[in-house]
Amino acid sequence: MNREKIVVIEDEPNILEIIDYNLSREGYSVFCCRDGEEGLRTVREENPELVLLDLMLPDVDGVEVCRAMRSDPSTANISIIMVTAKGEESDVVLGLGVGADDYVRKPFGTKELIARVKAALRRIRMREELSAADRLVRGPIVIDVTRHGLRVDGRSVTVTPTELRLVHYLASHPGRVFTRDELLNHSIGGDAVVTDRNIDVHVRSIRKKLGDYSDLIETVRGVGYRFREDAA
Repeated sequence: MNREKIVVIEDEPNILEIIDYNLSREGYSVFCCRDGEEGLRTVREENPELVLLDLMLPDVDGVEVCRAMRSDPSTANISIIMVTAKGEESDVVLGLGVGADDYVRKPFGTKELIARVKAALRRIRMREELSAADRLVRGPIVIDVTRHGLRVDGRSVTVTPTELRLVHYLASHPGRVFTRDELLNHSIGGDAVVTDRNIDVHVRSIRKKLGDYSDLIETVRGVGYRFREDAA
């Protein structure tokens, strides 16, 4: 039986109960939390593979929980799916911008949620199964998928799982132009919430973290993005 750990941070008792029941029935170890502080404490104690995080929480909201996880080296690599009733594109962009890997809107169907969770966990397992051959050196950048590592000019940079998959995919094919849909399907998954801004938000975050080398990821107007060929 699959005993991967999932922490669910949700303040609505009925929704929390539904998520807990269905994930437990799938064989996952589920840890339920009603607020952000309890959620962060549980994440640090249990080191789960995945966190389902409501955006609207009392006291410490989902955005702050997400920021706290991404800024803490012990939790920075944990995948996060934000679950929220707020459906405006600006909220999607906000969630992705602070480090969420995927986004589910309420009300959601049970089958949709389970499929999204399984897809996220499948991506995690695939990442863990990659061999040391997936260590890429592109100019000043070193990408080590197996160790979830990104170094820029010898400096370690914290990235989310989605950001690492995205920069690794681009850097694996220097000079090749990818559409946003291609990048979405590879780095996030075809079952992710798709908006025109998803990839743009992730690329913007990666460029910021690359600092002086942000121009290694080039925008191809009207098409998508590519990793600069001369950096190979």
